[in-house]
Amino acid sequence: MDDVLGGLALLLVAAAATAAVLNRDPARQALVLSLLGLALAVLFTVDQAPDVGLSQLAVGSAITPLMILLTVRKVRRTGRSRQGEDEEKGRSR
Repeated sequence: MDDVLGGLALLLVAAAATAAVLNRDPARQALVLSLLGLALAVLFTVDQAPDVGLSQLAVGSAITPLMILLTVRKVRRTGRSRQGEDEEKGRSR
């Protein structure tokens, strides 16, 4: 039974990692990274490393994707404000 769960967890990790690599949008990558962190937490728990699984759950599926999403939001907001400033400068000329 443990072999089946371990195999399924490995397949889930491989699928999530592939999806994270193939995604081009940073916001979607962060969400898929969260899924990958969850899959890794399951894999670690199945492999009898619950302490590592809990750490992965906290960091890999919550904190890291949240920080990436906040950074993407800040960069997009800064890009829009700079684009607006450039348009204002173009109009005033």
